[in-house]
Amino acid sequence: MNTEEYFKKITAHAKEYGFIFQSSEIYDGLSAVYDYGQNGVELKKNIREYWWKAMVQLHENVVGIDTAIFMHPTTWKASGHLDAFNDPLIDNKDSKKRYRADVLVEDHVAKIEEKISKEVEKARKRFGDAFNEEQFVTTNPRVVEYKQRITDISHRLYGAMEANDLAGIKKLIEDLEIVCPISGTRNWTEVRQFNLMFSTRMGSVADGADTIYLRPETAQGIFVNYLNVQKTGRMKIPFGIAQTGKAFRNEIVARQFIFRMREFEQMEMQFFVRPGSELEWFEHWKKERMDWHLSLGLPAEKYRYHDHEKLAHYANAATDIEFDFPFGFKELEGIHSRTDFDLSAHAKHSGKKLQYFDPDTNESYTPYVIETSIGLDRMFLAMFSHAYNEEKLDDGTERVVLRLPAVLAPYKVAILPLVKKDELPEKAREIMDMLKGDFMCQYEEKDSIGKRYRRQDAIGTPLCVTVDNQTLEDNTVTVRDRDSMTQVRVPIDNLRGMIFDELKPKR
Repeated sequence: MNTEEYFKKITAHAKEYGFIFQSSEIYDGLSAVYDYGQNGVELKKNIREYWWKAMVQLHENVVGIDTAIFMHPTTWKASGHLDAFNDPLIDNKDSKKRYRADVLVEDHVAKIEEKISKEVEKARKRFGDAFNEEQFVTTNPRVVEYKQRITDISHRLYGAMEANDLAGIKKLIEDLEIVCPISGTRNWTEVRQFNLMFSTRMGSVADGADTIYLRPETAQGIFVNYLNVQKTGRMKIPFGIAQTGKAFRNEIVARQFIFRMREFEQMEMQFFVRPGSELEWFEHWKKERMDWHLSLGLPAEKYRYHDHEKLAHYANAATDIEFDFPFGFKELEGIHSRTDFDLSAHAKHSGKKLQYFDPDTNESYTPYVIETSIGLDRMFLAMFSHAYNEEKLDDGTERVVLRLPAVLAPYKVAILPLVKKDELPEKAREIMDMLKGDFMCQYEEKDSIGKRYRRQDAIGTPLCVTVDNQTLEDNTVTVRDRDSMTQVRVPIDNLRGMIFDELKPKR
Protein backbone atom coordinates (compact mmCIF):
# COMPACT_ATOMS: atom_id res chain seq x y z
CA MET A 1 0.00 0.00 0.00
CA ASN A 2 1.55 3.33 -1.02
CA THR A 3 1.48 6.45 1.14
CA GLU A 4 -1.43 8.08 -0.70
CA GLU A 5 -3.64 4.98 -0.41
CA TYR A 6 -2.75 4.60 3.27
CA PHE A 7 -3.62 8.23 3.97
CA LYS A 8 -6.96 7.87 2.17
CA LYS A 9 -7.80 4.87 4.35
CA ILE A 10 -6.96 6.84 7.50
CA THR A 11 -9.22 9.75 6.53
CA ALA A 12 -12.04 7.37 5.54
CA HIS A 13 -11.74 5.48 8.84
CA ALA A 14 -11.79 8.75 10.77
CA LYS A 15 -15.15 9.62 9.22
CA GLU A 16 -16.71 6.14 9.27
CA TYR A 17 -16.11 5.69 12.99
CA GLY A 18 -17.06 9.15 14.21
CA PHE A 19 -13.65 10.72 14.72
CA ILE A 20 -13.52 13.57 12.18
CA PHE A 21 -16.05 15.07 9.77
CA GLN A 22 -15.67 17.74 7.11
CA SER A 23 -17.09 20.97 8.49
CA SER A 24 -20.48 21.95 7.00
CA GLU A 25 -20.45 18.79 4.91
CA ILE A 26 -24.14 19.01 3.96
CA TYR A 27 -23.24 22.29 2.20
CA ASP A 28 -20.29 20.65 0.38
CA GLY A 29 -17.92 21.48 3.22
CA LEU A 30 -15.54 24.29 4.09
CA SER A 31 -11.98 23.80 2.91
CA ALA A 32 -9.38 22.98 5.59
CA VAL A 33 -11.92 23.17 8.43
CA TYR A 34 -12.97 20.02 10.30
CA ASP A 35 -15.34 18.93 13.07
CA TYR A 36 -14.51 16.30 15.66
CA GLY A 37 -17.13 13.58 16.06
CA GLN A 38 -18.20 11.64 19.13
CA ASN A 39 -15.06 9.50 19.24
CA GLY A 40 -12.72 12.18 17.95
CA VAL A 41 -13.69 14.65 20.66
CA GLU A 42 -12.83 12.06 23.33
CA LEU A 43 -9.44 11.28 21.78
CA LYS A 44 -8.70 15.00 21.45
CA LYS A 45 -9.75 15.66 25.04
CA ASN A 46 -7.56 12.80 26.29
CA ILE A 47 -4.51 14.16 24.46
CA ARG A 48 -5.16 17.61 25.92
CA GLU A 49 -5.56 16.23 29.43
CA TYR A 50 -2.45 14.05 29.13
CA TRP A 51 -0.46 17.13 28.12
CA TRP A 52 -2.02 19.30 30.86
CA LYS A 53 -1.29 16.74 33.56
CA ALA A 54 2.35 16.41 32.49
CA MET A 55 2.85 20.14 32.08
CA VAL A 56 0.83 21.67 34.95
CA GLN A 57 -0.20 19.04 37.48
CA LEU A 58 3.24 17.43 37.70
CA HIS A 59 5.18 20.73 37.78
CA GLU A 60 4.76 22.85 40.90
CA ASN A 61 6.17 25.90 39.14
CA VAL A 62 3.85 25.78 36.10
CA VAL A 63 0.29 27.14 36.21
CA GLY A 64 -2.42 27.35 33.58
CA ILE A 65 -4.61 30.11 32.20
CA ASP A 66 -7.27 30.48 29.51
CA THR A 67 -7.12 33.77 27.60
CA ALA A 68 -9.57 35.30 25.13
CA ILE A 69 -9.40 34.75 21.39
CA PHE A 70 -9.94 38.48 20.80
CA MET A 71 -7.10 40.74 21.92
CA HIS A 72 -6.32 44.45 21.67
CA PRO A 73 -5.03 45.14 18.11
CA THR A 74 -1.80 46.64 19.45
CA THR A 75 -0.93 43.17 20.77
CA TRP A 76 -0.26 42.05 17.19
CA LYS A 77 1.72 45.18 16.36
CA ALA A 78 3.97 44.55 19.37
CA SER A 79 4.39 40.85 18.59
CA GLY A 80 5.34 41.53 14.97
CA HIS A 81 2.39 39.67 13.49
CA LEU A 82 0.95 42.72 11.71
CA ASP A 83 4.18 43.39 9.87
CA ALA A 84 5.83 40.01 9.52
CA PHE A 85 3.30 37.17 9.85
CA ASN A 86 3.40 36.30 6.18
CA ASP A 87 3.78 33.35 3.85
CA PRO A 88 5.57 33.65 0.48
CA LEU A 89 3.04 32.59 -2.19
CA ILE A 90 3.47 31.74 -5.85
CA ASP A 91 0.92 30.84 -8.55
CA ASN A 92 1.20 28.52 -11.51
CA LYS A 93 -0.21 30.34 -14.53
CA ASP A 94 -1.37 27.15 -16.24
CA SER A 95 -3.14 25.34 -13.39
CA LYS A 96 -4.20 28.60 -11.67
CA LYS A 97 -3.19 26.91 -8.39
CA ARG A 98 -1.51 28.82 -5.56
CA TYR A 99 1.32 27.39 -3.47
CA ARG A 100 3.53 28.38 -0.59
CA ALA A 101 6.88 28.96 -2.27
CA ASP A 102 8.90 27.67 0.70
CA VAL A 103 6.78 24.49 0.87
CA LEU A 104 7.47 23.77 -2.80
CA VAL A 105 11.19 23.90 -2.05
CA GLU A 106 10.83 21.88 1.15
CA ASP A 107 8.88 19.20 -0.74
CA HIS A 108 11.73 19.08 -3.25
CA VAL A 109 14.19 18.60 -0.37
CA ALA A 110 11.96 15.84 1.04
CA LYS A 111 12.28 13.95 -2.25
CA ILE A 112 16.07 14.11 -1.96
CA GLU A 113 15.79 12.84 1.63
CA GLU A 114 13.69 9.92 0.32
CA LYS A 115 16.52 9.08 -2.08
CA ILE A 116 18.94 9.00 0.85
CA SER A 117 16.59 6.69 2.76
CA LYS A 118 16.39 4.33 -0.22
CA GLU A 119 20.19 4.20 -0.50
CA VAL A 120 20.43 3.43 3.21
CA GLU A 121 17.82 0.65 2.98
CA LYS A 122 19.56 -0.93 -0.01
CA ALA A 123 22.86 -0.90 1.86
CA ARG A 124 21.25 -2.33 5.00
CA LYS A 125 19.90 -5.28 3.01
CA ARG A 126 23.23 -5.78 1.30
CA PHE A 127 25.44 -5.73 4.40
CA GLY A 128 23.01 -7.14 6.99
CA ASP A 129 24.19 -7.07 10.63
CA ALA A 130 27.56 -5.62 9.63
CA PHE A 131 25.91 -2.44 8.31
CA ASN A 132 27.08 0.81 9.94
CA GLU A 133 24.55 3.48 8.97
CA GLU A 134 26.51 6.41 10.42
CA GLN A 135 29.61 5.45 8.47
CA PHE A 136 27.61 4.82 5.30
CA VAL A 137 25.85 8.21 5.20
CA THR A 138 29.14 10.06 5.79
CA THR A 139 31.23 8.16 3.22
CA ASN A 140 28.95 6.93 0.41
CA PRO A 141 29.58 9.35 -2.50
CA ARG A 142 25.98 9.43 -3.69
CA VAL A 143 24.56 10.04 -0.21
CA VAL A 144 27.21 12.70 0.53
CA GLU A 145 26.24 14.44 -2.71
CA TYR A 146 22.54 14.32 -1.79
CA LYS A 147 23.25 15.73 1.68
CA GLN A 148 25.35 18.55 0.27
CA ARG A 149 22.57 19.37 -2.18
CA ILE A 150 20.09 19.60 0.72
CA THR A 151 22.46 21.86 2.65
CA ASP A 152 22.94 24.19 -0.32
CA ILE A 153 19.20 24.42 -1.01
CA SER A 154 18.40 25.07 2.67
CA HIS A 155 20.97 27.85 2.93
CA ARG A 156 19.58 29.55 -0.16
CA LEU A 157 15.94 29.18 0.92
CA TYR A 158 16.27 30.30 4.53
CA GLY A 159 18.73 33.03 3.64
CA ALA A 160 16.29 34.44 1.08
CA MET A 161 13.37 34.18 3.49
CA GLU A 162 15.26 35.93 6.27
CA ALA A 163 16.21 38.75 3.91
CA ASN A 164 12.67 38.85 2.46
CA ASP A 165 14.29 38.26 -0.94
CA LEU A 166 11.20 37.13 -2.87
CA ALA A 167 13.03 37.24 -6.20
CA GLY A 168 15.70 34.96 -4.71
CA ILE A 169 13.06 32.44 -3.67
CA LYS A 170 11.60 32.39 -7.17
CA LYS A 171 15.09 32.00 -8.68
CA LEU A 172 15.66 28.98 -6.40
CA ILE A 173 12.39 27.39 -7.57
CA GLU A 174 13.44 27.96 -11.18
CA ASP A 175 16.98 26.63 -10.63
CA LEU A 176 15.59 23.47 -9.02
CA GLU A 177 13.21 23.08 -11.99
CA ILE A 178 10.26 22.57 -9.65
CA VAL A 179 7.04 21.94 -11.55
CA CYS A 180 3.41 22.47 -10.55
CA PRO A 181 2.00 19.16 -9.23
CA ILE A 182 -1.21 19.79 -11.23
CA SER A 183 -0.09 21.16 -14.60
CA GLY A 184 3.44 19.77 -14.64
CA THR A 185 4.74 23.13 -15.94
CA ARG A 186 7.20 25.70 -14.57
CA ASN A 187 5.15 28.72 -15.64
CA TRP A 188 5.32 30.60 -12.30
CA THR A 189 4.26 34.09 -11.24
CA GLU A 190 6.40 36.29 -9.02
CA VAL A 191 6.52 35.41 -5.30
CA ARG A 192 4.59 37.75 -3.00
CA GLN A 193 3.85 37.92 0.71
CA PHE A 194 0.41 37.18 2.19
CA ASN A 195 -0.55 37.98 5.81
CA LEU A 196 -2.14 35.01 7.54
CA MET A 197 -4.27 36.75 10.16
CA PHE A 198 -8.07 36.77 10.00
CA SER A 199 -9.51 40.22 10.67
CA THR A 200 -12.98 41.19 11.82
CA ARG A 201 -14.75 44.27 13.21
CA MET A 202 -15.70 45.03 16.78
CA GLY A 203 -18.29 47.71 17.46
CA SER A 204 -21.99 48.43 17.08
CA VAL A 205 -21.65 50.66 14.01
CA ALA A 206 -19.62 49.38 11.09
CA ASP A 207 -18.13 52.76 10.18
CA GLY A 208 -16.90 53.31 13.72
CA ALA A 209 -15.84 49.76 14.40
CA ASP A 210 -12.27 48.85 15.21
CA THR A 211 -10.44 46.19 13.23
CA ILE A 212 -9.40 43.33 15.47
CA TYR A 213 -7.93 39.93 14.72
CA LEU A 214 -8.59 36.31 15.55
CA ARG A 215 -5.45 35.25 17.39
CA PRO A 216 -2.96 33.34 15.18
CA GLU A 217 -1.33 31.80 18.28
CA THR A 218 -2.10 31.43 21.99
CA ALA A 219 1.32 32.59 23.22
CA GLN A 220 0.59 36.33 23.25
CA GLY A 221 -2.29 35.84 25.69
CA ILE A 222 0.28 34.39 28.10
CA PHE A 223 2.76 37.23 27.62
CA VAL A 224 0.28 40.04 28.22
CA ASN A 225 -0.86 38.26 31.41
CA TYR A 226 2.66 37.51 32.64
CA LEU A 227 2.58 40.14 35.39
CA ASN A 228 -0.98 39.29 36.49
CA VAL A 229 -0.07 35.63 36.97
CA GLN A 230 3.31 36.34 38.56
CA LYS A 231 1.87 38.71 41.15
CA THR A 232 -1.38 36.93 42.00
CA GLY A 233 0.29 33.51 42.07
CA ARG A 234 3.37 34.83 43.90
CA MET A 235 5.43 32.98 41.32
CA LYS A 236 9.22 32.88 41.62
CA ILE A 237 11.43 32.58 38.56
CA PRO A 238 11.83 30.10 36.99
CA PHE A 239 8.13 29.45 36.40
CA GLY A 240 5.83 28.62 33.52
CA ILE A 241 2.37 29.53 32.26
CA ALA A 242 0.51 26.96 30.16
CA GLN A 243 -2.52 27.34 27.92
CA THR A 244 -4.54 25.35 25.41
CA GLY A 245 -6.95 26.91 22.96
CA LYS A 246 -8.03 27.74 19.43
CA ALA A 247 -5.92 29.75 16.99
CA PHE A 248 -6.70 30.86 13.45
CA ARG A 249 -4.54 31.26 10.35
CA ASN A 250 -5.72 32.03 6.85
CA GLU A 251 -3.63 29.27 5.29
CA ILE A 252 -3.78 29.50 1.52
CA VAL A 253 -2.20 26.08 1.09
CA ALA A 254 -4.01 24.12 3.78
CA ARG A 255 -3.58 20.41 3.11
CA GLN A 256 -2.88 16.93 4.42
CA PHE A 257 -6.17 16.51 6.30
CA ILE A 258 -5.93 18.00 9.81
CA PHE A 259 -2.16 18.58 9.60
CA ARG A 260 -2.58 22.16 8.38
CA MET A 261 -5.91 23.83 9.06
CA ARG A 262 -7.35 27.32 9.26
CA GLU A 263 -8.89 26.76 12.69
CA PHE A 264 -6.79 24.62 15.01
CA GLU A 265 -5.87 24.12 18.64
CA GLN A 266 -2.53 24.67 20.34
CA MET A 267 -1.02 23.48 23.61
CA GLU A 268 1.66 25.96 24.67
CA MET A 269 3.78 26.69 27.72
CA GLN A 270 5.96 29.76 28.21
CA PHE A 271 8.68 29.26 30.83
CA PHE A 272 10.17 32.44 32.31
CA VAL A 273 13.83 32.28 33.33
CA ARG A 274 16.74 34.47 34.43
CA PRO A 275 18.71 35.92 31.47
CA GLY A 276 21.83 33.88 30.91
CA SER A 277 20.21 30.61 31.98
CA GLU A 278 17.94 30.28 28.96
CA LEU A 279 20.03 27.83 26.94
CA GLU A 280 20.32 25.48 29.91
CA TRP A 281 16.54 25.56 30.31
CA PHE A 282 16.14 25.16 26.53
CA GLU A 283 18.03 21.84 26.72
CA HIS A 284 15.98 20.84 29.78
CA TRP A 285 12.63 21.34 28.04
CA LYS A 286 13.91 19.80 24.83
CA LYS A 287 14.53 16.54 26.70
CA GLU A 288 11.41 16.87 28.87
CA ARG A 289 9.15 17.19 25.87
CA MET A 290 10.70 14.26 24.01
CA ASP A 291 10.31 12.12 27.15
CA TRP A 292 6.61 13.05 27.21
CA HIS A 293 6.13 11.82 23.65
CA LEU A 294 8.00 8.59 24.34
CA SER A 295 5.91 7.96 27.47
CA LEU A 296 3.01 7.12 25.15
CA GLY A 297 4.83 3.97 24.08
CA LEU A 298 5.35 4.69 20.39
CA PRO A 299 8.70 3.62 18.86
CA ALA A 300 11.52 6.13 19.39
CA GLU A 301 12.35 6.00 15.67
CA LYS A 302 9.01 7.72 14.95
CA TYR A 303 10.45 10.92 16.44
CA ARG A 304 13.49 13.06 15.72
CA TYR A 305 14.86 16.51 16.56
CA HIS A 306 15.29 19.07 13.80
CA ASP A 307 17.37 22.09 14.80
CA HIS A 308 16.46 25.30 12.98
CA GLU A 309 18.98 26.69 10.54
CA LYS A 310 16.97 29.86 10.19
CA LEU A 311 16.06 31.30 13.58
CA ALA A 312 13.09 33.61 14.04
CA HIS A 313 14.02 37.20 14.80
CA TYR A 314 13.12 36.72 18.47
CA ALA A 315 14.98 33.42 19.08
CA ASN A 316 18.52 32.43 20.02
CA ALA A 317 17.83 28.67 19.85
CA ALA A 318 15.07 26.57 18.30
CA THR A 319 14.35 22.95 17.54
CA ASP A 320 11.39 20.94 16.34
CA ILE A 321 10.30 17.51 17.46
CA GLU A 322 9.32 15.90 14.18
CA PHE A 323 7.06 12.87 13.78
CA ASP A 324 7.07 10.34 10.99
CA PHE A 325 3.61 11.00 9.52
CA PRO A 326 2.32 8.97 6.55
CA PHE A 327 3.70 11.77 4.34
CA GLY A 328 7.14 11.85 6.02
CA PHE A 329 8.80 13.55 8.97
CA LYS A 330 7.06 16.85 9.76
CA GLU A 331 6.98 19.25 12.69
CA LEU A 332 4.88 18.11 15.65
CA GLU A 333 6.19 20.39 18.40
CA GLY A 334 8.49 23.39 18.60
CA ILE A 335 10.82 24.32 21.46
CA HIS A 336 12.14 27.88 21.23
CA SER A 337 14.34 30.16 23.29
CA ARG A 338 12.50 33.44 22.65
CA THR A 339 14.89 35.68 24.68
CA ASP A 340 13.12 38.74 26.15
CA PHE A 341 11.63 39.80 22.83
CA ASP A 342 7.95 39.39 23.72
CA LEU A 343 7.91 40.98 27.16
CA SER A 344 10.15 43.85 26.02
CA ALA A 345 7.97 44.50 22.97
CA HIS A 346 4.75 44.55 25.01
CA ALA A 347 6.39 46.78 27.65
CA LYS A 348 7.40 49.23 24.92
CA HIS A 349 4.00 49.34 23.19
CA SER A 350 1.89 49.36 26.36
CA GLY A 351 4.06 51.65 28.47
CA LYS A 352 3.81 49.12 31.33
CA LYS A 353 6.83 47.79 33.18
CA LEU A 354 6.99 44.01 32.73
CA GLN A 355 10.02 43.21 34.83
CA TYR A 356 10.69 40.79 37.65
CA PHE A 357 12.40 41.67 40.93
CA ASP A 358 14.64 38.76 41.85
CA PRO A 359 14.99 38.54 45.66
CA ASP A 360 17.93 36.15 45.29
CA THR A 361 20.06 38.58 43.29
CA ASN A 362 18.40 41.83 44.45
CA GLU A 363 17.92 43.06 40.89
CA SER A 364 15.11 43.69 38.42
CA TYR A 365 15.20 42.30 34.90
CA THR A 366 13.00 41.32 31.99
CA PRO A 367 12.78 37.50 32.03
CA TYR A 368 13.82 35.39 29.08
CA VAL A 369 11.35 32.80 27.82
CA ILE A 370 11.53 29.16 26.74
CA GLU A 371 8.49 28.14 24.71
CA THR A 372 7.09 24.68 24.09
CA SER A 373 4.33 24.68 21.49
CA ILE A 374 2.50 21.65 20.11
CA GLY A 375 -0.45 21.45 17.76
CA LEU A 376 -3.22 19.40 19.33
CA ASP A 377 -4.68 18.50 15.94
CA ARG A 378 -1.27 17.40 14.67
CA MET A 379 -0.80 15.30 17.79
CA PHE A 380 -4.21 13.74 17.09
CA LEU A 381 -3.13 12.93 13.52
CA ALA A 382 0.19 11.49 14.71
CA MET A 383 -1.51 9.15 17.18
CA PHE A 384 -4.34 8.20 14.82
CA SER A 385 -2.18 7.52 11.77
CA HIS A 386 0.32 5.41 13.72
CA ALA A 387 -2.46 3.50 15.49
CA TYR A 388 -4.30 2.49 12.29
CA ASN A 389 -3.56 -1.13 11.41
CA GLU A 390 -5.06 -3.64 8.99
CA GLU A 391 -4.37 -7.19 10.14
CA LYS A 392 -4.85 -10.62 8.60
CA LEU A 393 -5.58 -13.12 11.37
CA ASP A 394 -4.59 -16.76 11.67
CA ASP A 395 -8.08 -17.94 10.71
CA GLY A 396 -7.89 -16.03 7.42
CA THR A 397 -10.18 -13.18 8.49
CA GLU A 398 -9.12 -9.54 8.64
CA ARG A 399 -9.64 -6.77 11.12
CA VAL A 400 -8.94 -3.03 11.34
CA VAL A 401 -7.61 -2.03 14.73
CA LEU A 402 -6.63 1.32 16.21
CA ARG A 403 -3.69 0.58 18.50
CA LEU A 404 -4.05 3.84 20.40
CA PRO A 405 -2.18 4.26 23.69
CA ALA A 406 -4.75 3.16 26.27
CA VAL A 407 -4.55 6.46 28.14
CA LEU A 408 -5.67 8.28 24.97
CA ALA A 409 -8.33 5.85 23.74
CA PRO A 410 -11.85 7.38 23.54
CA TYR A 411 -13.30 4.48 25.57
CA LYS A 412 -11.21 2.51 28.05
CA VAL A 413 -13.53 -0.47 28.30
CA ALA A 414 -16.57 -1.92 26.54
CA ILE A 415 -19.16 -3.87 28.55
CA LEU A 416 -20.71 -6.64 26.43
CA PRO A 417 -23.38 -9.11 27.56
CA LEU A 418 -22.86 -12.31 25.58
CA VAL A 419 -26.58 -12.49 24.71
CA LYS A 420 -29.61 -10.25 25.32
CA LYS A 421 -31.32 -12.63 27.76
CA ASP A 422 -30.84 -14.74 30.88
CA GLU A 423 -30.32 -11.61 33.02
CA LEU A 424 -26.96 -10.96 31.35
CA PRO A 425 -27.85 -7.39 30.21
CA GLU A 426 -28.87 -6.51 33.79
CA LYS A 427 -25.58 -7.83 35.17
CA ALA A 428 -23.64 -6.00 32.47
CA ARG A 429 -25.42 -2.78 33.40
CA GLU A 430 -24.35 -3.25 37.02
CA ILE A 431 -20.72 -3.48 35.92
CA MET A 432 -21.20 -0.46 33.66
CA ASP A 433 -22.55 1.57 36.58
CA MET A 434 -19.64 0.43 38.76
CA LEU A 435 -16.99 1.57 36.25
CA LYS A 436 -18.39 4.61 34.45
CA GLY A 437 -17.60 7.00 37.29
CA ASP A 438 -13.87 6.33 36.76
CA PHE A 439 -13.61 5.49 33.06
CA MET A 440 -15.29 6.21 29.75
CA CYS A 441 -17.23 2.99 29.14
CA GLN A 442 -19.36 1.84 26.22
CA TYR A 443 -22.22 -0.64 26.53
CA GLU A 444 -23.11 -2.78 23.49
CA GLU A 445 -25.53 -5.67 23.11
CA LYS A 446 -26.43 -5.61 19.39
CA ASP A 447 -24.98 -8.21 16.94
CA SER A 448 -22.74 -11.17 17.62
CA ILE A 449 -19.94 -10.86 20.13
CA GLY A 450 -17.41 -11.13 17.28
CA LYS A 451 -18.86 -8.14 15.43
CA ARG A 452 -18.90 -6.14 18.64
CA TYR A 453 -15.23 -6.95 19.24
CA ARG A 454 -14.43 -5.70 15.73
CA ARG A 455 -16.26 -2.42 16.29
CA GLN A 456 -14.37 -1.82 19.53
CA ASP A 457 -11.07 -2.69 17.80
CA ALA A 458 -11.86 -0.10 15.13
CA ILE A 459 -12.31 2.74 17.64
CA GLY A 460 -9.33 1.68 19.75
CA THR A 461 -10.99 0.41 22.95
CA PRO A 462 -8.19 -1.37 24.89
CA LEU A 463 -10.35 -3.82 26.88
CA CYS A 464 -13.65 -5.60 26.33
CA VAL A 465 -15.50 -7.15 29.28
CA THR A 466 -17.85 -9.98 28.30
CA VAL A 467 -20.62 -11.00 30.71
CA ASP A 468 -21.78 -14.61 30.29
CA ASN A 469 -23.65 -17.27 32.25
CA GLN A 470 -20.60 -18.11 34.34
CA THR A 471 -20.62 -14.48 35.55
CA LEU A 472 -23.92 -15.15 37.30
CA GLU A 473 -22.41 -18.17 39.03
CA ASP A 474 -19.00 -16.93 40.25
CA ASN A 475 -18.95 -13.14 39.64
CA THR A 476 -16.14 -13.35 37.06
CA VAL A 477 -16.01 -11.94 33.54
CA THR A 478 -13.93 -12.49 30.41
CA VAL A 479 -11.56 -9.59 29.65
CA ARG A 480 -10.27 -9.38 26.06
CA ASP A 481 -7.16 -7.40 25.17
CA ARG A 482 -7.45 -5.32 21.99
CA ASP A 483 -3.90 -5.79 20.70
CA SER A 484 -3.22 -9.45 21.43
CA MET A 485 -6.88 -10.54 21.41
CA THR A 486 -6.06 -12.82 24.36
CA GLN A 487 -8.80 -13.40 26.93
CA VAL A 488 -8.52 -13.94 30.68
CA ARG A 489 -11.07 -14.66 33.37
CA VAL A 490 -11.14 -11.94 36.02
CA PRO A 491 -13.23 -11.37 39.20
CA ILE A 492 -15.46 -8.33 38.79
CA ASP A 493 -13.92 -6.79 41.92
CA ASN A 494 -10.52 -6.73 40.14
CA LEU A 495 -11.70 -4.86 37.04
CA ARG A 496 -11.08 -1.32 38.29
CA GLY A 497 -7.46 -2.06 39.26
CA MET A 498 -6.85 -3.90 35.99
CA ILE A 499 -8.05 -0.92 33.94
CA PHE A 500 -5.96 1.54 35.97
CA ASP A 501 -2.89 -0.65 35.29
CA GLU A 502 -3.67 -0.54 31.58
CA LEU A 503 -3.61 3.27 31.63
CA LYS A 504 -0.13 3.66 33.16
CA PRO A 505 2.62 5.17 30.96
CA LYS A 506 4.58 2.59 28.99
CA ARG A 507 8.00 4.14 29.66
